[in-house]
Amino acid sequence: MADNDFKGEGGSAEDRLQQLEAGVRAAQPGHDAAAFLAAIVESSDDAIISKSLQGIITTWNKSAERVFGYTAEEAVGRPITMLIPQDRMDEEPTILARISAGERVDHFETIRRRKDGTLIDISLTISPIRDGNGRIIGASKIARDISDRRRAAQHQDLLLREMHHRVKNLFAITGSIITLAARTAQTPAELATGMKDRLVALSRAHEMTLPSFTGGEAFVEQSTTLFTLLSSLLSPFEDEGSRRWQLHGEDAQISADRVTSLALLFHEYATNAVKYGALSVPEGRLDVTLTSRPDSFEVAWRETNAAPGSETKDTEKGFGTTLEQMVVRTLNAQVSRDWHPDGLLIRLTVPRDAFASPS
Repeated sequence: MADNDFKGEGGSAEDRLQQLEAGVRAAQPGHDAAAFLAAIVESSDDAIISKSLQGIITTWNKSAERVFGYTAEEAVGRPITMLIPQDRMDEEPTILARISAGERVDHFETIRRRKDGTLIDISLTISPIRDGNGRIIGASKIARDISDRRRAAQHQDLLLREMHHRVKNLFAITGSIITLAARTAQTPAELATGMKDRLVALSRAHEMTLPSFTGGEAFVEQSTTLFTLLSSLLSPFEDEGSRRWQLHGEDAQISADRVTSLALLFHEYATNAVKYGALSVPEGRLDVTLTSRPDSFEVAWRETNAAPGSETKDTEKGFGTTLEQMVVRTLNAQVSRDWHPDGLLIRLTVPRDAFASPS
Protein backbone atom coordinates (compact mmCIF):
# COMPACT_ATOMS: atom_id res chain seq x y z
CA MET A 1 0.00 0.00 0.00
CA ALA A 2 1.44 3.37 -1.02
CA ASP A 3 2.07 6.15 1.52
CA ASN A 4 -0.21 8.48 -0.41
CA ASP A 5 -3.13 6.17 0.33
CA PHE A 6 -3.02 7.42 3.94
CA LYS A 7 -2.41 11.15 3.54
CA GLY A 8 -5.60 12.57 2.10
CA GLU A 9 -6.24 16.21 1.32
CA GLY A 10 -8.45 17.11 4.25
CA GLY A 11 -9.98 15.86 7.49
CA SER A 12 -8.66 15.80 11.01
CA ALA A 13 -5.61 13.94 12.20
CA GLU A 14 -7.93 11.55 14.03
CA ASP A 15 -9.73 10.76 10.75
CA ARG A 16 -6.41 10.07 9.05
CA LEU A 17 -5.36 7.74 11.85
CA GLN A 18 -8.61 5.82 11.50
CA GLN A 19 -7.94 5.45 7.78
CA LEU A 20 -4.45 4.21 8.55
CA GLU A 21 -5.72 1.69 11.07
CA ALA A 22 -8.12 0.38 8.43
CA GLY A 23 -5.17 0.06 6.06
CA VAL A 24 -3.22 -1.90 8.64
CA ARG A 25 -6.11 -4.31 9.19
CA ALA A 26 -6.21 -4.86 5.44
CA ALA A 27 -2.48 -5.68 5.31
CA GLN A 28 -1.35 -9.19 4.52
CA PRO A 29 -0.98 -11.69 7.39
CA GLY A 30 2.32 -11.50 9.17
CA HIS A 31 2.61 -7.74 8.77
CA ASP A 32 3.76 -6.08 12.03
CA ALA A 33 0.74 -3.78 12.52
CA ALA A 34 2.02 -2.30 15.80
CA ALA A 35 5.33 -1.31 14.23
CA PHE A 36 3.54 0.06 11.18
CA LEU A 37 1.24 2.22 13.30
CA ALA A 38 4.16 3.41 15.41
CA ALA A 39 5.98 4.52 12.26
CA ILE A 40 2.89 6.39 11.08
CA VAL A 41 2.51 8.19 14.42
CA GLU A 42 6.19 9.11 14.42
CA SER A 43 5.99 10.61 10.92
CA SER A 44 2.70 12.48 11.43
CA ASP A 45 2.66 16.23 10.78
CA ASP A 46 0.60 16.67 13.94
CA ALA A 47 1.95 16.40 17.48
CA ILE A 48 0.72 13.09 18.93
CA ILE A 49 1.17 12.62 22.67
CA SER A 50 -0.14 10.10 25.16
CA LYS A 51 -0.44 10.55 28.90
CA SER A 52 -1.58 8.64 31.95
CA LEU A 53 -4.74 9.47 33.89
CA GLN A 54 -2.44 11.27 36.33
CA GLY A 55 -1.36 13.61 33.51
CA ILE A 56 2.15 12.15 33.04
CA ILE A 57 3.47 12.07 29.46
CA THR A 58 4.09 8.50 28.23
CA THR A 59 4.80 8.96 24.50
CA TRP A 60 5.97 11.90 22.37
CA ASN A 61 6.40 11.89 18.57
CA LYS A 62 8.73 13.91 16.34
CA SER A 63 6.10 16.53 15.52
CA ALA A 64 5.53 17.12 19.23
CA GLU A 65 9.23 17.97 19.42
CA ARG A 66 8.88 20.34 16.46
CA VAL A 67 5.75 22.03 17.83
CA PHE A 68 6.70 22.32 21.50
CA GLY A 69 10.52 22.29 21.38
CA TYR A 70 11.09 19.42 23.85
CA THR A 71 12.73 16.16 22.79
CA ALA A 72 11.09 12.87 23.74
CA GLU A 73 13.80 12.35 26.37
CA GLU A 74 12.95 15.70 27.94
CA ALA A 75 9.17 15.23 27.82
CA VAL A 76 8.38 11.59 28.63
CA GLY A 77 7.85 11.10 32.36
CA ARG A 78 7.06 14.75 33.03
CA PRO A 79 3.58 16.17 33.73
CA ILE A 80 1.66 17.48 30.73
CA THR A 81 1.14 20.70 32.68
CA MET A 82 4.65 21.78 31.63
CA LEU A 83 2.97 22.84 28.36
CA ILE A 84 0.07 24.70 29.93
CA PRO A 85 0.26 28.44 30.72
CA GLN A 86 -0.47 29.34 34.33
CA ASP A 87 -3.77 31.05 33.50
CA ARG A 88 -5.07 27.88 31.77
CA MET A 89 -4.17 25.28 34.42
CA ASP A 90 -7.87 24.70 35.12
CA GLU A 91 -8.25 23.09 31.67
CA GLU A 92 -6.29 19.94 32.54
CA PRO A 93 -8.47 18.62 35.42
CA THR A 94 -11.55 19.15 33.25
CA ILE A 95 -10.00 17.26 30.34
CA LEU A 96 -8.87 14.36 32.57
CA ALA A 97 -12.33 14.14 34.12
CA ARG A 98 -13.97 13.87 30.69
CA ILE A 99 -11.45 11.26 29.51
CA SER A 100 -11.94 9.21 32.70
CA ALA A 101 -15.68 9.26 31.96
CA GLY A 102 -15.00 7.82 28.50
CA GLU A 103 -15.64 11.05 26.61
CA ARG A 104 -13.71 12.30 23.61
CA VAL A 105 -12.71 15.96 23.29
CA ASP A 106 -12.92 17.19 19.69
CA HIS A 107 -11.13 20.23 18.24
CA PHE A 108 -10.60 22.07 21.50
CA GLU A 109 -8.80 25.33 20.66
CA THR A 110 -6.49 26.65 23.34
CA ILE A 111 -3.01 28.05 24.00
CA ARG A 112 0.07 26.12 25.05
CA ARG A 113 3.63 27.10 25.99
CA ARG A 114 6.73 25.97 24.12
CA LYS A 115 10.08 25.15 25.70
CA ASP A 116 11.41 28.63 24.88
CA GLY A 117 8.47 30.23 26.69
CA THR A 118 6.59 31.41 23.59
CA LEU A 119 2.87 30.74 23.38
CA ILE A 120 1.19 29.04 20.42
CA ASP A 121 -2.44 28.52 19.40
CA ILE A 122 -3.32 24.86 19.02
CA SER A 123 -6.33 22.68 18.32
CA LEU A 124 -6.54 19.55 20.49
CA THR A 125 -8.35 16.26 19.87
CA ILE A 126 -8.18 14.02 22.94
CA SER A 127 -9.34 10.39 23.12
CA PRO A 128 -9.37 7.78 25.91
CA ILE A 129 -6.83 4.95 25.73
CA ARG A 130 -8.22 1.56 26.84
CA ASP A 131 -6.44 -1.64 27.76
CA GLY A 132 -7.40 -5.10 26.50
CA ASN A 133 -10.23 -5.29 29.04
CA GLY A 134 -11.73 -1.94 27.96
CA ARG A 135 -10.52 -0.13 31.05
CA ILE A 136 -9.43 3.49 30.47
CA ILE A 137 -5.75 3.82 31.33
CA GLY A 138 -4.76 7.10 29.70
CA ALA A 139 -5.39 9.57 26.90
CA SER A 140 -3.99 10.29 23.48
CA LYS A 141 -3.70 13.88 22.30
CA ILE A 142 -3.40 15.11 18.76
CA ALA A 143 -2.28 18.75 18.71
CA ARG A 144 -2.26 20.92 15.59
CA ASP A 145 -0.52 24.29 15.48
CA ILE A 146 -3.16 26.80 14.32
CA SER A 147 -1.14 29.96 14.99
CA ASP A 148 -1.10 30.95 11.31
CA ARG A 149 -4.83 30.40 10.97
CA ARG A 150 -5.54 32.38 14.13
CA ARG A 151 -3.35 35.27 12.96
CA ALA A 152 -5.13 35.27 9.59
CA ALA A 153 -8.50 35.41 11.35
CA GLN A 154 -7.32 38.26 13.57
CA HIS A 155 -6.05 40.17 10.55
CA GLN A 156 -9.36 39.67 8.79
CA ASP A 157 -11.23 40.94 11.83
CA LEU A 158 -8.90 43.93 12.03
CA LEU A 159 -9.49 44.68 8.36
CA LEU A 160 -13.28 44.54 8.74
CA ARG A 161 -13.21 46.83 11.76
CA GLU A 162 -10.86 49.23 9.98
CA MET A 163 -13.12 49.30 6.90
CA HIS A 164 -16.12 49.97 9.13
CA HIS A 165 -14.25 52.82 10.84
CA ARG A 166 -13.13 54.34 7.54
CA VAL A 167 -16.59 54.15 5.98
CA LYS A 168 -18.12 55.85 9.02
CA ASN A 169 -15.50 58.60 8.82
CA LEU A 170 -16.12 59.13 5.11
CA PHE A 171 -19.85 59.45 5.67
CA ALA A 172 -19.25 61.89 8.53
CA ILE A 173 -16.93 64.02 6.39
CA THR A 174 -19.35 63.90 3.45
CA GLY A 175 -22.20 64.99 5.71
CA SER A 176 -20.17 67.95 6.95
CA ILE A 177 -19.28 68.97 3.39
CA ILE A 178 -22.92 68.88 2.33
CA THR A 179 -24.00 70.95 5.33
CA LEU A 180 -21.35 73.60 4.74
CA ALA A 181 -21.87 73.70 0.97
CA ALA A 182 -25.64 74.07 1.33
CA ARG A 183 -25.17 77.22 3.40
CA THR A 184 -23.20 79.00 0.65
CA ALA A 185 -24.51 77.59 -2.65
CA GLN A 186 -26.75 79.98 -4.56
CA THR A 187 -28.42 77.37 -6.80
CA PRO A 188 -28.94 73.59 -6.83
CA ALA A 189 -26.61 73.38 -9.85
CA GLU A 190 -23.86 75.18 -7.94
CA LEU A 191 -24.33 72.86 -4.97
CA ALA A 192 -24.22 69.77 -7.21
CA THR A 193 -21.07 70.90 -9.04
CA GLY A 194 -19.26 71.87 -5.85
CA MET A 195 -20.17 68.61 -4.13
CA LYS A 196 -19.02 66.53 -7.10
CA ASP A 197 -15.60 68.22 -7.17
CA ARG A 198 -15.11 67.91 -3.42
CA LEU A 199 -16.10 64.27 -3.36
CA VAL A 200 -13.58 63.56 -6.12
CA ALA A 201 -10.89 65.22 -3.98
CA LEU A 202 -12.02 63.18 -0.98
CA SER A 203 -11.84 60.01 -3.07
CA ARG A 204 -8.26 60.78 -4.14
CA ALA A 205 -7.23 61.38 -0.55
CA HIS A 206 -8.91 58.13 0.49
CA GLU A 207 -7.07 56.14 -2.19
CA MET A 208 -3.72 57.50 -1.02
CA THR A 209 -4.24 56.19 2.49
CA LEU A 210 -5.69 52.79 1.62
CA PRO A 211 -3.93 50.08 3.65
CA SER A 212 -1.53 47.69 1.98
CA PHE A 213 -2.84 44.13 2.04
CA THR A 214 0.50 42.36 1.67
CA GLY A 215 3.60 41.99 3.77
CA GLY A 216 4.24 43.06 7.32
CA GLU A 217 2.37 46.36 6.91
CA ALA A 218 -0.95 44.72 6.12
CA PHE A 219 -4.03 46.62 7.32
CA VAL A 220 -1.98 49.69 8.25
CA GLU A 221 -3.03 53.00 6.76
CA GLN A 222 -0.35 54.34 4.47
CA SER A 223 1.03 57.84 4.83
CA THR A 224 1.86 59.88 1.75
CA THR A 225 3.86 62.99 0.94
CA LEU A 226 2.77 66.56 0.40
CA PHE A 227 4.03 66.62 -3.19
CA THR A 228 2.25 63.36 -4.01
CA LEU A 229 -0.97 64.77 -2.62
CA LEU A 230 -0.64 68.11 -4.44
CA SER A 231 0.31 66.43 -7.73
CA SER A 232 -2.83 64.31 -7.54
CA LEU A 233 -5.07 67.28 -6.73
CA LEU A 234 -3.53 69.61 -9.33
CA SER A 235 -3.13 67.12 -12.18
CA PRO A 236 -6.58 67.92 -13.68
CA PHE A 237 -5.47 71.55 -14.09
CA GLU A 238 -2.56 70.89 -16.44
CA ASP A 239 -2.65 72.26 -19.96
CA GLU A 240 -1.92 69.83 -22.74
CA GLY A 241 1.85 69.67 -23.20
CA SER A 242 2.65 72.07 -20.36
CA ARG A 243 2.26 72.42 -16.63
CA ARG A 244 1.12 75.71 -15.16
CA TRP A 245 1.98 74.73 -11.61
CA GLN A 246 5.26 73.74 -9.96
CA LEU A 247 6.28 72.29 -6.60
CA HIS A 248 9.43 73.53 -4.85
CA GLY A 249 11.48 72.56 -1.79
CA GLU A 250 12.12 69.22 -0.13
CA ASP A 251 9.13 66.89 0.02
CA ALA A 252 7.80 65.73 3.42
CA GLN A 253 5.68 62.90 4.75
CA ILE A 254 2.08 63.51 5.78
CA SER A 255 0.62 61.33 8.51
CA ALA A 256 -2.19 59.10 7.23
CA ASP A 257 -4.73 60.68 9.57
CA ARG A 258 -3.97 64.19 8.21
CA VAL A 259 -4.23 63.46 4.49
CA THR A 260 -7.99 63.98 4.20
CA SER A 261 -7.98 67.37 5.95
CA LEU A 262 -5.09 68.68 3.87
CA ALA A 263 -6.56 67.26 0.65
CA LEU A 264 -9.84 69.11 1.19
CA LEU A 265 -8.04 72.34 2.09
CA PHE A 266 -5.69 72.34 -0.91
CA HIS A 267 -8.57 71.31 -3.16
CA GLU A 268 -10.38 74.49 -2.11
CA TYR A 269 -7.27 76.57 -2.86
CA ALA A 270 -6.97 74.91 -6.28
CA THR A 271 -10.67 75.39 -7.00
CA ASN A 272 -10.44 79.11 -6.20
CA ALA A 273 -7.38 79.43 -8.42
CA VAL A 274 -9.24 77.78 -11.30
CA LYS A 275 -12.42 79.81 -10.80
CA TYR A 276 -10.94 83.28 -10.54
CA GLY A 277 -7.24 83.05 -9.63
CA ALA A 278 -4.03 82.29 -11.49
CA LEU A 279 -5.29 79.08 -13.08
CA SER A 280 -8.34 80.84 -14.56
CA VAL A 281 -6.28 82.61 -17.24
CA PRO A 282 -3.83 81.15 -19.80
CA GLU A 283 -0.87 83.16 -18.55
CA GLY A 284 -1.46 82.39 -14.87
CA ARG A 285 0.98 80.34 -12.84
CA LEU A 286 0.96 78.58 -9.47
CA ASP A 287 4.07 77.79 -7.38
CA VAL A 288 3.84 75.82 -4.14
CA THR A 289 6.94 75.84 -1.91
CA LEU A 290 7.50 73.68 1.16
CA THR A 291 9.96 75.03 3.74
CA SER A 292 11.11 72.85 6.63
CA ARG A 293 11.76 74.46 9.99
CA PRO A 294 12.91 72.85 13.27
CA ASP A 295 9.41 72.76 14.74
CA SER A 296 7.10 73.33 11.77
CA PHE A 297 6.51 73.23 8.03
CA GLU A 298 5.51 76.25 6.00
CA VAL A 299 3.61 75.86 2.74
CA ALA A 300 3.66 78.93 0.49
CA TRP A 301 0.88 78.92 -2.13
CA ARG A 302 1.92 81.63 -4.64
CA GLU A 303 -0.27 82.60 -7.58
CA THR A 304 1.08 84.94 -10.26
CA ASN A 305 -0.44 86.58 -13.36
CA ALA A 306 -3.86 86.12 -11.78
CA ALA A 307 -7.05 87.35 -13.35
CA PRO A 308 -7.98 91.00 -12.64
CA GLY A 309 -10.47 91.38 -9.79
CA SER A 310 -9.71 87.97 -8.25
CA GLU A 311 -8.68 89.65 -4.96
CA THR A 312 -12.28 90.71 -4.31
CA LYS A 313 -13.68 87.25 -5.05
CA ASP A 314 -11.10 85.50 -2.89
CA THR A 315 -12.05 87.55 0.17
CA GLU A 316 -15.73 86.64 -0.10
CA LYS A 317 -16.94 84.46 2.76
CA GLY A 318 -18.06 81.03 1.69
CA PHE A 319 -17.56 77.29 2.01
CA GLY A 320 -13.80 77.52 1.48
CA THR A 321 -13.36 80.04 4.27
CA THR A 322 -15.34 77.90 6.72
CA LEU A 323 -13.47 74.74 5.71
CA GLU A 324 -10.13 76.50 6.05
CA GLN A 325 -10.99 77.62 9.58
CA MET A 326 -11.96 74.07 10.55
CA VAL A 327 -8.76 72.52 9.15
CA VAL A 328 -6.56 75.21 10.69
CA ARG A 329 -8.09 74.52 14.12
CA THR A 330 -7.69 70.76 13.65
CA LEU A 331 -4.00 71.06 12.75
CA ASN A 332 -3.23 73.82 15.26
CA ALA A 333 -1.92 75.73 12.24
CA GLN A 334 -1.64 79.37 11.22
CA VAL A 335 -2.69 80.83 7.87
CA SER A 336 -2.20 84.23 6.28
CA ARG A 337 -3.20 85.82 2.96
CA ASP A 338 -1.38 88.58 1.15
CA TRP A 339 -2.27 90.09 -2.19
CA HIS A 340 0.53 91.15 -4.46
CA PRO A 341 0.00 93.15 -7.66
CA ASP A 342 0.00 89.95 -9.73
CA GLY A 343 -1.70 87.46 -7.45
CA LEU A 344 -2.37 85.79 -4.12
CA LEU A 345 0.12 84.43 -1.57
CA ILE A 346 -1.17 82.03 1.09
CA ARG A 347 1.17 80.93 3.88
CA LEU A 348 0.16 77.88 5.88
CA THR A 349 2.34 77.05 8.91
CA VAL A 350 1.73 73.65 10.50
CA PRO A 351 3.52 72.14 13.56
CA ARG A 352 5.65 69.15 12.65
CA ASP A 353 3.82 66.78 14.97
CA ALA A 354 0.47 67.73 13.39
CA PHE A 355 1.70 67.39 9.83
CA ALA A 356 4.29 64.71 9.23
CA SER A 357 5.19 61.30 10.58
CA PRO A 358 8.69 61.00 12.07
CA SER A 359 11.20 59.77 9.50
